[in-house]
Amino acid sequence: MTLTIRKFNARHLGMADLICNGTLTEEVGRRLESAILSRKNLLISGGTGTGKTTLLNILANFIPKSERILVIEDTAEIQIRAPNLVRFEARGAENGLPAVTIRDLLKASLRHRPDRIILGEIRGGEAFDLLQLLNTGHSGTLSTVHANSASQALSRFTTCVLQSEMDLPYRAIKSNIADSLDLILQIERRAGRRFVSEVLEVLGYNPESDHYNLAPIYIQKEE
Repeated sequence: MTLTIRKFNARHLGMADLICNGTLTEEVGRRLESAILSRKNLLISGGTGTGKTTLLNILANFIPKSERILVIEDTAEIQIRAPNLVRFEARGAENGLPAVTIRDLLKASLRHRPDRIILGEIRGGEAFDLLQLLNTGHSGTLSTVHANSASQALSRFTTCVLQSEMDLPYRAIKSNIADSLDLILQIERRAGRRFVSEVLEVLGYNPESDHYNLAPIYIQKEE
């Protein structure tokens, strides 16, 4: 039998902590704060245990307190200090009650008039429902995905949309993703150190060459 306990820090970390720890630079921190205030759609990618949720928590705290935030996740892990916060949590079928999936929660989210939607992690077909929300003008969304690089995060997003079993052309999906996402942040962990290795801006998608137009905002060179 194996028991895993995820213990959260009693002190909420802030951007100053990330800069002090070398997770990112002060300039990148300012760019990300500006992106949140400008209602850009951000996707945080990285491997297990790299600190995606911690980074999401810190970025979400830049959201103005006057806005209504709706958080959707499988397990309650996101810690946001906001006066107008609504939490949705998925559940499996049990004791005769039907399951409530992330897709169900995303479809119901707009009925609660959110200013911002934060999706804990993109894992499967819910990526299609998130894409629908982003394409209907819902800006300022934050989410995370497992990927080995910022560019691979786009491929992972595409694969998750295809898992929805919706009959959409492959290149139409990629075009919609390019129209919806603004920034991709890659966070990594090496030798016990967590750091943001890439920040890419998504400028568009060329269906003829099947190529995303990505502009590097920041790249951490390997030491």
